[in-house]
Amino acid sequence: MVWCLVANRRDELLDAAISILGERGAHGVTHRTVDAAAGVPAGSTSNYFRTRDALLNAVVERFAARERANWDDIAAELAPANRTELVQALATYVLDATGPHRTLTLARYAILVEAANHPALREQLLASGARVRAWFINWMRIAGSTDPDRDAPIVMNYAAGLVLHQLAYPDPAFDPAAPLTTLIEALIHSAKTKPEAGARPGASAGRRTAGSRR
Repeated sequence: MVWCLVANRRDELLDAAISILGERGAHGVTHRTVDAAAGVPAGSTSNYFRTRDALLNAVVERFAARERANWDDIAAELAPANRTELVQALATYVLDATGPHRTLTLARYAILVEAANHPALREQLLASGARVRAWFINWMRIAGSTDPDRDAPIVMNYAAGLVLHQLAYPDPAFDPAAPLTTLIEALIHSAKTKPEAGARPGASAGRRTAGSRR
C-alpha cells in the first residue's frame, strides 16, 4: 500500500511536470513549479528527483509511457489491414495528438528541443519510439509497401509535421486524411511501378514497337 502511494505521488508529480512542459515549455519546469502545479508541499518534487536533469529524465519516461498507451489503444481498436484503414488509423492519431492529448504532444515537442543539447534525453526518446516504429513498419507492409523500412519513417515524419502545423496554426476544419492518403498512395504506387533493376527505360516499349513492325 505504501509503495502504491509513493508510485501514485511520483506519477502525479510527473504529470504535473508534463502539463507545465506543454503549457510553458522546458524552461518552466523546476522543482518549485512542479510542486505548485501538483498542489503538494514545497520540496516534495526534490525529494523524488534530486536534480532538474533527473526530473526531466523521469518526465521523458512518463510521457513516453502515456503516448505508448494512447498509441496502443488506437492500434488495438483499428488494427489496419489495408491502405484505407492505415490512413484512418493515422488520421485518428493526428487528431488525437492535436485534440484530446494536445498538452501531452506539446510536451513532447518541448522535450525534443531540450534533447538537442542533452544526449541522454535523446537516447531515451529514441528508445521510447522504437515500439511505435515497429508497429508502423508492420502496418506499412500490410498496406502493400514493398519497402516498409523506407516508407514508414517518411509517413511518420509527415504525420509529425501535420501535428506540428496544426498545433501552431489551429484550423477548425483540419482533416489529415486527404494528405495522408495522397502520400501513402504515392509511396506504395511508386514502389510497385518502379522498373526492375538493370532494365533500360523504354526498352520494353521499344521491343513492342519493333514487334509491331514485323
